Amino acid sequence: MDFSFGLMAAAAAIGVVVGLTGMGGGALMTPTLVLFFNIPAPVAVSSDIVAAAAMKPFGSWVHIRNKTVNWQLVRLLVYGSVPAAFLGVLLQHAVGNPEAVEAFTKKALGIALIVASAGLLLRAYMRLRERARARDGSAAPLPKERPDVVPRPIPTIIVGVIGGVMVGLTSVGSGSLIIIALMALYPALKASQLVGTDLVQAVPLVVSAAIAHLMFGDVDWEVTIPVILGSIPGTYLGAQLSSRVGGGLVRRALAMVLLISGLKMLGVSNQATLAALLLALVGGTLAWALIRRQMGFPLFIWQAKRARAAEQAKRAEAAEPGGKEG
Repeated sequence: MDFSFGLMAAAAAIGVVVGLTGMGGGALMTPTLVLFFNIPAPVAVSSDIVAAAAMKPFGSWVHIRNKTVNWQLVRLLVYGSVPAAFLGVLLQHAVGNPEAVEAFTKKALGIALIVASAGLLLRAYMRLRERARARDGSAAPLPKERPDVVPRPIPTIIVGVIGGVMVGLTSVGSGSLIIIALMALYPALKASQLVGTDLVQAVPLVVSAAIAHLMFGDVDWEVTIPVILGSIPGTYLGAQLSSRVGGGLVRRALAMVLLISGLKMLGVSNQATLAALLLALVGGTLAWALIRRQMGFPLFIWQAKRARAAEQAKRAEAAEPGGKEG
């Protein structure tokens, strides 16, 4: 009972983060199951994928109803991701004995988490660059209606293949890596379309991986059911809070968490992990401040917020009758 309650609480907390940021839960849930609940890596991956297969259709329906899905891109991604996800599970179990599968899965998961951490930072950089271009007028404004995106079949299918293999092996990739690749391939897509397209294509992807894991019998329903029960209300709460809490700071904190989790999965010592974390915190903060300054923004976000607040106060004062007369 205590074990199930702990799983539900962890899943709810991770669901809140997913709702806040739109990030895939596999990058957080799977390492949590391994590092904090001592669940074998293959079982953690399998149980998380089956839970995702049960939950993702609910979020997908919202985007389908709101017409924020590019079905051409979904089709191309699925061409690559569905067979690749099944293949990823086969590769995992072709390693050999259970000990070898455990070691292989941990290493693959560690690499995927570090790549996902780097991907979050890349996504933040791309957004900052878009803001700078929009401010300077060097980028054409996005149309109000959904843009007519010209599909790029081969690169999109390749993205699906890479994402599918990673999800089948590690459960990481459908919500943290594929969406970054879509941003790079199709910069004209609006944010809502990126999220909607990525979420809908992830449904057949995780279903394919879930079927393969169920065939091999790695799924532990005592893990999967509490994860589902905790994730649903957590994700809903996070979505409700997303309009009140800044997602940028949360994403940067997540990048650090993913980095630490990835290093621990690779067996890096605590001392080396702490050194990497300190380097990322100090060096990353300074590097990000310099990038902001280079693009014409204040060094730190709090400076920008203070400047916006002062400007809004000045406008409010000028709009008052007494302010206009003065």
